[in-house]
Amino acid sequence: MMQMEEMLQKAAKVKLLILDVDGVLTDGTIYLTESGEEFKAFNSKDGIGLKTLIKSGVEVAIISGRKSAAVEHRLQPLGVRYIHQGHDDKIHKYNELKEKLTLRDDEIAYIGDDLPDLPPIKTSGLGIVVADGNDFARQHADWITSKPGGRGAVREVCEHIMRAQNNLDKMQQYYLPNE
Repeated sequence: MMQMEEMLQKAAKVKLLILDVDGVLTDGTIYLTESGEEFKAFNSKDGIGLKTLIKSGVEVAIISGRKSAAVEHRLQPLGVRYIHQGHDDKIHKYNELKEKLTLRDDEIAYIGDDLPDLPPIKTSGLGIVVADGNDFARQHADWITSKPGGRGAVREVCEHIMRAQNNLDKMQQYYLPNE
């Protein structure tokens, strides 16, 4: 795992942040009703982090192995334009996004929590695993967040990227009322 200075240097290059959903944007719990309807709990702080990161000029994408209408309902209003669900082969979608946005691996950060996330974690310029992620995945991460998935890990990453790109103070000021 890298030192904070090296992580910030890598984060300064990021133009695209890709996230897994279950275990990253949520705590990994999947709520199912008797009829099979699925519910997910999202952290509002993570939402503000994503919205602010997008406003700062960094694109955000989702690659999830599961499909859930709740994901679209939560992320579209935040400005997330690339939502890919039902993709177990995450590196394939990662490469499609990289090509579509004409980016290099070192311009992409990926946040995951478990084994299916390993290929993009290892390929991206900044591979991140949430604090409560799988032990094996954590061994292959450039950086492990201090917060767990669904509990502020995404906000932590967003703020580190904006800090590395000298945008954090400016983006926080955006929320202050005009004086």
